[in-house]
Amino acid sequence: MYAIVEIAGQQFKVEKNQKVFVHRLEAEEGSNVDFDKVLLVDNDGKIQVGSPVIDNTVVSAKVVSHVKGDKVLVFKKKRRKGYQKMNGHRQYMTEIVIEDIKAAGAKAKKATKKAEKSVEETESNEAIAE
Repeated sequence: MYAIVEIAGQQFKVEKNQKVFVHRLEAEEGSNVDFDKVLLVDNDGKIQVGSPVIDNTVVSAKVVSHVKGDKVLVFKKKRRKGYQKMNGHRQYMTEIVIEDIKAAGAKAKKATKKAEKSVEETESNEAIAE
């Protein structure tokens, strides 16, 4: 089972127990975060595609650590003009571990069972009242 999720403006293909490095999140280390912008879910060949997202589907993850990425060098040069400029930066990132992918189908089944029970209860209450 895998899902395509939008996290901090980027799309990631994630599976359970996978480590992912994403742009820095405003969450403390060890805390749990939920991502509800799920674009696609593949459950053993059964594919659900959202338009643009799938309702009632959540990917939950745990924040492992906040780290800095590798250094990226930016070098600009204009030939024969004597112009050279070197610049660089290190991107702030967050390491997360995907804990669970909660699909919409599982929640919908539970909701229908609750709805059926509540309908049965109201019918029995109406029968008693008469």
